[in-house]
Amino acid sequence: MTVVFIVTLAVLALSGLLTLVRLVKGPWILDRTMALDVLVVLIVAGFAVNMAMTESVLTVPILVCTALLGFVGTLSVVRLTEGRKEHR
Repeated sequence: MTVVFIVTLAVLALSGLLTLVRLVKGPWILDRTMALDVLVVLIVAGFAVNMAMTESVLTVPILVCTALLGFVGTLSVVRLTEGRKEHR
């Protein structure tokens, strides 16, 4: 099972690097917001894999708080840029 965890963490790390490229390179604010949301999801997935690997439930509050903050942050940015034409 350790090999599966290591491969999963490697795939998540590669996805995180590609997402960081989009976050830096994204021409519009909504591209950057989407990349940041994907990065938060990847962080939550990494914590979940770590939780399964260590068989510990101590990171569940961290998972919930991180997912909630990512969701609220994405909604806030979309709400702020909703009426603007410069984000297109």
